[in-house]
Amino acid sequence: MNKKIVVFAVVLLLMVLLFLVSTGFIFGLGGTSDRSYDSLNSELKSQGGFEISASSRDGGTGDQNGKATSLDRKIISTAQLQLEVENVQSVYNKITSITLQQGGFISGSSIYGYDERKNGQMTIRVPQKNFYTAIEQIEALGTVRSKQVQGQDVTEEYIDINARLGNLQKQENRLSEILKMANTVKDVLDVERELERVRGEIERLTGRMNYLEQSIEVSTITVNVNEPTPFFEGWGITDALKQAVRGFFNSISGLIVFTGNILPIVVYLIVVIFIGMGIKRKVMPKLFEKQ
Repeated sequence: MNKKIVVFAVVLLLMVLLFLVSTGFIFGLGGTSDRSYDSLNSELKSQGGFEISASSRDGGTGDQNGKATSLDRKIISTAQLQLEVENVQSVYNKITSITLQQGGFISGSSIYGYDERKNGQMTIRVPQKNFYTAIEQIEALGTVRSKQVQGQDVTEEYIDINARLGNLQKQENRLSEILKMANTVKDVLDVERELERVRGEIERLTGRMNYLEQSIEVSTITVNVNEPTPFFEGWGITDALKQAVRGFFNSISGLIVFTGNILPIVVYLIVVIFIGMGIKRKVMPKLFEKQ
């Protein structure tokens, strides 16, 4: 009798173990785990375009940058070029043509200088896909004296703003529902005040997001151009000639000022001399005759 009871208990235990294995309650619940992650991924994609990476399913031992690698990097590209050219105005016209061909626009330009040597600066904006092509075409217009290309990675900020916007929009919807249920004036004012704050934050983050997207999609190239230094200028001969001409005109100017100041005195002395001579010729002889 005891043997039959033991055999019955063993058979019952084996049946229970087989049931647990088939339903996934042993060996880490493997059957239901993938389904839960797949449903979570679907929710995250629908809300913000994010996806849980395969490494994050492990116990936190995967890649800590999984959320960034699942998206394209967000890079703001800028470049500064220094060119020496024969004619600044001609190069300006060519840079304008290159910019328009690449689908960009002129953000700002200026030409300055004196005599025959001119300098200038031009800032252009071109689509990111044509950024390096535009740089190569501009470099061919003259002698490159300096070149600097930079890329600012704003991926983390972009993801953060996107997530905060999603949360704020949910909060805005919830506050709108609460506002409909408010019964007292105080409750209405409190909810409207909080709703106004949330909407202001949404507008601020939306503006920042738009700025980042525009800066990412359209890159900036700043081109400084200058004409070569004249041959004699390096020896100081040009400056010496300029100083000589400047000194000549300064001397002439000084003489004119001196003449203008001394002329009244000279005229006064001439008048006095003529009066004295007239007195000597006409008055003095008559005085001596009377004596």
